[in-house]
Amino acid sequence: MFGIENYLGFILAAVILNLTPGVDTMYIMTRSISQGKEAGLASVAGIISGCLVHVLCAAFGLSLILTTSAQIFWLVKWAGALYLIYLGLKTLFEKQALFDQKTSKNESKTIFKIYKQGILTNVLNPKVALFFLSFLPQFINPEYAAGPGPFLLLGAIFLFTSTLWCLSLSFMASSMTATLRAHPSIGIVLQKISGFIFIGFGLKLALSKN
Repeated sequence: MFGIENYLGFILAAVILNLTPGVDTMYIMTRSISQGKEAGLASVAGIISGCLVHVLCAAFGLSLILTTSAQIFWLVKWAGALYLIYLGLKTLFEKQALFDQKTSKNESKTIFKIYKQGILTNVLNPKVALFFLSFLPQFINPEYAAGPGPFLLLGAIFLFTSTLWCLSLSFMASSMTATLRAHPSIGIVLQKISGFIFIGFGLKLALSKN
């Protein structure tokens, strides 16, 4: 249907890819554990919105620019790497403790900031764009690949499975907030670990050859 082949194979591959830990997983867990359910949901919304941008770009051919222009790819890659390093340093040197009640108030500005950071974390990773561009066509009959329809449908399925996984991850992580808040020292350790992990992801992206 719609030129899409092996639906079950695509869904299985999408689930496996969603379960693979990465920057998105770390971001959702960090926000959910440290600031609770609402912050976790905002982080999920940001990550999924970023994925939606990549799906639309892949469907309408915009991601091809990243494969044909080395300069643009280099700029996007370094922008993403520097942003991840910035998030890592900000987390690492945060003055307030991770589970401080003051940092856990879900004011509208804070929620929007978390949402925006989630989008940028995902959108500024060119490898995510190239992933969609190379992954989706494997399940589309070349005779139907001229239009965006099949790409959008597969993208919608991928976003659906991603949303389910991210929500489950967020709910599980946020359920730990109350318990961990009773042990401030754990929050400090997790804060440092989170910072180093974000910096590590940024350095890995910056030093990657492709």
